[in-house]
Amino acid sequence: MNLTNHYWYFKSAIPEHICDDISRYGKQLQTKMALTGGLVNTELNKKQIKNLKKKRNSDIVWINDAWIYKEIHPYVHEANRNAGWGFNWDTSESCQFTKYKKGQYYDWHCDSWDKPYDRKGDASHGRIRKLSVTVTLSDPKDYKGGELEFDFRNTDPGKKRNVKKCKEILPKGSLVVFPSFVWHRVCPVKSGERNSLVIWNLGYPFK
Repeated sequence: MNLTNHYWYFKSAIPEHICDDISRYGKQLQTKMALTGGLVNTELNKKQIKNLKKKRNSDIVWINDAWIYKEIHPYVHEANRNAGWGFNWDTSESCQFTKYKKGQYYDWHCDSWDKPYDRKGDASHGRIRKLSVTVTLSDPKDYKGGELEFDFRNTDPGKKRNVKKCKEILPKGSLVVFPSFVWHRVCPVKSGERNSLVIWNLGYPFK
């Protein structure tokens, strides 16, 4: 799919006290080691954990409180409209509160998969990830590194990567919305701790 806009951002859009509320709430809950799609709901052995951490190393908490969606959803709708995507979506997965400490990262990946969810009885059943959101919860002075980067890659043979740092969301309370098939990564944190909130917004497959 050709895109005019690979992402749409809102700088310092979420009030700082809301960011702090989300961070405090997330840090009160039990964290889990972040997994990748193929390993969800799987008991990992030491070798699998070692291999996973070559791709992704961070700590997460799942949150699905309505007040958080109420803060974020209006920006998803606005970005979907202003960027010209016009994707039909109607539900969201649980929010992922993520802590990246020194040395932690998430290498190149995209959020969408090749098949819709097969979760009968769940709102996600038959749907795919269409729009991803990342919210910056930390003040940029509290950490170094941890930049969100996009790769507007072209799959034609011989084409180089087209990588761009998303500097627009460095200020606390900033957020970026992008199609879930766009490749991206979180660079290793060099010092401090980077907190973020990620939400995947779902709809039925493209036609």
